[in-house]
Amino acid sequence: MSVQVPKGNLPVVLLKEGSTENKGREAQKNNIAAAKIIAEIVHSSLGPRGMDKMLVDSLGDVTITNDGATILKEIDVQHPAAKMLVEISKTTDSEVGDGTTSAVILAGALLENAESLINQDVHPTVIVDGYRKAQKKALHFLKEIAEEVTANDKSILMKIAKTSMQTKLVKKESDHLAELIVKAVVSVAEKDTGAFTVDEDDVKVEKKAGGSMKDSLLVEGIVLDKEVVHGGMPKKITEAKIALINTALEIDKTEFDAKINISNPQQMKTFLDEENRMLKNMVDKVIGSGANVLLCQKGVDDMAQHYLARAGILTVRRVKESDMTKLAKATGARIVTNLDDLFEKDLGAANLVEERKIEEDRWVFVEGCKNPKAVTLLLRGGSQRVVDEVERSVHDALMVVKDVMENPSIVAGGGAPETFAATRLRNWAKSLEGREQLAVEKFADSLEAIPLTLSENAGMDPIDTLTNLRAKQLKGEKWTGVDVMKAKVGNMKSSEIIEPLAVKNQIVSAATEAACMILRIDDVIAVAKSAGPPGGDMGGMGGGMPGMGGMGGMGGMPGMGGMGDMGMDM
Repeated sequence: MSVQVPKGNLPVVLLKEGSTENKGREAQKNNIAAAKIIAEIVHSSLGPRGMDKMLVDSLGDVTITNDGATILKEIDVQHPAAKMLVEISKTTDSEVGDGTTSAVILAGALLENAESLINQDVHPTVIVDGYRKAQKKALHFLKEIAEEVTANDKSILMKIAKTSMQTKLVKKESDHLAELIVKAVVSVAEKDTGAFTVDEDDVKVEKKAGGSMKDSLLVEGIVLDKEVVHGGMPKKITEAKIALINTALEIDKTEFDAKINISNPQQMKTFLDEENRMLKNMVDKVIGSGANVLLCQKGVDDMAQHYLARAGILTVRRVKESDMTKLAKATGARIVTNLDDLFEKDLGAANLVEERKIEEDRWVFVEGCKNPKAVTLLLRGGSQRVVDEVERSVHDALMVVKDVMENPSIVAGGGAPETFAATRLRNWAKSLEGREQLAVEKFADSLEAIPLTLSENAGMDPIDTLTNLRAKQLKGEKWTGVDVMKAKVGNMKSSEIIEPLAVKNQIVSAATEAACMILRIDDVIAVAKSAGPPGGDMGGMGGGMPGMGGMGGMGGMPGMGGMGDMGMDM
């Protein structure tokens, strides 16, 4: 069969049918609009007067939070440009813990201000160059305003933790929780060549609904959400000598099919006796080491449990690997893989190992370790929703305390550093030539979105607040910010609202990078999803009968999705 091609120009089709392409201004407009919507979602959650969001997932699980990263993670954003803002909130959360909402709001403001320049025919590349220069300069100004502090000054660390929790549900109990958090971080911090390093994983956070936030406590050791394996074992051991093993106290199964021919009951008894003897031999090695507590990563056979109970050894099995590592740091024990290598020097020590009932569950507490390099924060709350939000708040507070210990520089809260940097940037912009000057001025305006949003959420007049704030900053009052709790512009140092410099640096850097990346996009090509599995051409078949990959335009007979017109080229 021959196909005639008409003369003249043919349209060149590069993309699959159903694919879409947005170019130039339209693409930029769509991307900026999507990013602005994301910023708008979290906009009302910023600051101590910010509102919470209730998020309901497809399974009906409810999350109530005002944590920017959690909100954006739960709402499952689909737009590719909007996803970039979700990513910067996630990165900020894992890097510095706090400032996730601020980073998204700043990125949204940068894009909104860039859009007004694009509408004035300023090229996006010029805006990006101006933003990058402004970012570098803003970080310099933030360093200039920052104050050096002593890394392990507990009073400063307490203020930092409390500031982080002022915006959360837990602010009423922030004094109690801040004390626990600072104690936890200071105890696990390692000092190396004058500088502190903190691994936040060394602070284990366990949560249990019940009681109130006041009942939260710090355990100088590890809490295991496991119970003692055998009813005949002691439930409490003082002056514990702890063995950590990651091998099973069970008889290994053969790796290949094995058959044993047994011809009389005596042979059966001999076989079982040998198994018991092997298990008793394993337990004897534990007893021989002098251990009175055994924490095992793998399983413990019923017969081994009997022998351990008879020896009065408190045993817990199937302990998570991450908990084993923390137990080694907390108690000073060595994790042993081969029982032949278990000696007294490998044992850890704790003042008390005890099984306690927490609500409906029984948990084992290993506490009173002499110099614990891993500790547990046990968080309580009136309901599961409350305790989940307490955990998120404590994570942020742990991270900001860690930030200050590792990088001991602080700035004021309440939008003071942003306003300071914006004021200085405007002065510096005057020295620039060309259109980059406009971009730097817009960057300064964007920084002021933080104090503007704080004042809006507090019910203050945003314009009056901002003009008042600018005037005081110009007079050199660098610690002046929006005191949301008193609903006025005031000195943030006297209100003890302070934040780590590391958080502010992360917010400015992450927001600028995301905004610049979105601004540089001038073409969005979305390829259509594949209609079905690759293979033969099935003509009109594309949707319809369940279980058959769908059969296109079938209409007619009920019960079969109808088989009116199969549209198949045979």
